[in-house]
Amino acid sequence: MTDITSQTEAALAAIAAATSLDALEAERLETLGKKGWVSLALKTLGGMSPEERTAAAPAIQSARAAIAEALDAKKAALEAAALEEQLARETIDLTLPAVAAPKGSVHPVSQVMDELAEIFADLGFAVATGPEIEDDWHNFTALNMDETHPARAMHDTFYFPDKTAEGKDVLLRTHTSPVQVRTMLAAAKSSPGGAPVRIIAPGRVYRSDSDATHTPMFHQIEGLVIDRDIHLGNLKWMLETFLKAFFERDDIVLRLRPSYFPFTEPSVEVDVGYASENGRRVVGGSGDAPGHAWMELLGSGMVNARVLEMGGFDPGEWQGFAFGVGVDRLAMLKYGMNDLRAFFDGDPRWLQHYGFSPFDQPTLSAGVGARA
Repeated sequence: MTDITSQTEAALAAIAAATSLDALEAERLETLGKKGWVSLALKTLGGMSPEERTAAAPAIQSARAAIAEALDAKKAALEAAALEEQLARETIDLTLPAVAAPKGSVHPVSQVMDELAEIFADLGFAVATGPEIEDDWHNFTALNMDETHPARAMHDTFYFPDKTAEGKDVLLRTHTSPVQVRTMLAAAKSSPGGAPVRIIAPGRVYRSDSDATHTPMFHQIEGLVIDRDIHLGNLKWMLETFLKAFFERDDIVLRLRPSYFPFTEPSVEVDVGYASENGRRVVGGSGDAPGHAWMELLGSGMVNARVLEMGGFDPGEWQGFAFGVGVDRLAMLKYGMNDLRAFFDGDPRWLQHYGFSPFDQPTLSAGVGARA
């Protein structure tokens, strides 16, 4: 009994002297742990006679209760002290401005896509989409590109090992022209012989090329207009109107050069006048003016009669024009970016510099060509 009393007093003194939760835990293990002296004393009760057990048990139980109570009280006191110390150390000055939350931005390509869709919607165009995994008939054959055309080569196009049920090669589309083919086929199916079409086809395209101005995946927008009595003058007017609205300048001057594309006849390359300012190309003015030059911007032309036929249209009744331009290139010219590869690096610093607010939505509520 005397041993139990002295051990209890020593344990209570050690608990009171503990200065950390670790020291307190060590004392708990020494007394109430599986191998602690209180636990061992309780185990001895099983080997005692009833009279001995009745005499010894109250002292052991009393010691256990006193130690447990002291441990709980000391633990609460140490935790409260630790919390007070932490609060004092981590004082927050509520008068300071809050830390700015990370803010995302709209990628320039997405912004330009929205700008283009807004401009062409005002010109009466609908947006058409199609699959990015195409077959070679829609991507090449229906566009009057023969079997030996260089674009079909493995080093220019990403092919899949699979084939369609009809045995056609499967590939990643190299332009959004297949969307035009699918649109013509759908229009001819609903109206045999053809029907007016006015669409733009924006989207991702893929080619095996990579440098400062080319990437294996890039964005393109193509346009297609089919109607009766369509001519090259309509194409020129539409391109001038579109580019003036996009670059927000009235002095856009175009130069049309004869060219060749299998899917258009006649075909024209469209050049735009520009000037260099601080190492940046600024579109505007005539390329023949002093300090200016011409820059190739897009390809276009009148839709080839064979393409109209394969799309289900009667070329004797229907005519049309088509054009295509790189969305990434337009973004680089309008917003002063020099390296196309940075578009796809995912660098938040670049996006913070060139990105747009999600609230900065392009609008042409007054109409294309309207002036403030």
